[in-house]
This record gives sequence, C-alpha cells and structure tokens, in this order.
Amino acid sequence: MSKTYTLKVSSDYEFKLNASDVSEADIISISKSKHHILHNYKSTITETLSSDFNSKSYQVKVNNNVYSININDDLDALIKEMGFEVGASKLINDIKAPMPGLILDINVKVGQEVKENEALLVLEAMKMENIITSPRNGFIKSIVVNKSDTVDKNQLLIEFE
Repeated sequence: MSKTYTLKVSSDYEFKLNASDVSEADIISISKSKHHILHNYKSTITETLSSDFNSKSYQVKVNNNVYSININDDLDALIKEMGFEVGASKLINDIKAPMPGLILDINVKVGQEVKENEALLVLEAMKMENIITSPRNGFIKSIVVNKSDTVDKNQLLIEFE
C-alpha cells in the first residue's frame, strides 16, 4: 500500500499525491531552498521561502507566485477522523479542578484577556502546589471560586467567554 499525501494550496486547492508520484518526480536540488522540477516536459524553478516541519506548512515561490502549502498524510487524516485533531483542546470553555484541593491564589480577574499556558490559579493538593494554566487564548467570563476555597475533583473553577 502506497502512502498518500494531501496537499492544500493557499486554502483554495487540494490534491493528493502518493509516494510513487513523489519518488518518480524529476526534481534536482539547486540549493538548500531552490529546486528544478521537470514535469510533462515543462521546466519549473521553485524556492521554499519558509517551512514549519511540526505543523507541516510551507511557503513556496513558483514562477514568481507565492503559495502557502499544508501537507497531511494518512495518519493526519486518521487522527482528524477520530476527533483527536491538533487544536481540539482549544475548544475548552471551562476549567475544572483536576483533583480535590485548596485554592491558594487566583492570578486572573473576570473580563481579563489571557494567553495559552498563562497561569490562572494555584491549587494545593497533597501538599503540592499545582499551577492551573489556560488551555487557550481567550477572556475570563467568570471565576466560580475564591482564594482559600476547598474544591472537589471536577468542580468548576473558571469559565471562558
């Protein structure tokens, strides 16, 4: 079975390539970022302007036109189909206590804008201080607990707008 890649170009066009298409392509590296491609007797020079290997996104210049390209493989499609897409956690609208404990400090106020991974509050549990951070960028809608409150596991602490 051949590995398949889905390429999405500038959010307008999507096409599929398999591993044999890629291996059979007539591509010559001119430099680290430039390539000469021969396809259907037509010569094209490409230049990779930027690349983010982790997000599989690239900016490529072809014939003086710049294109944004995202590349996904079979595993990415399976992860998306199962609902475990990267960024799915960004839909979280409330923070619940991961364990029973005592609220030692609250670092945010209602209406405050917070960034992903910013400290929201400190929860003491089993003699350890646990910093609860924001799972996404957003605004604080409500804070249901106060400093020195005792909370149970899964108790609502903070809501996002």
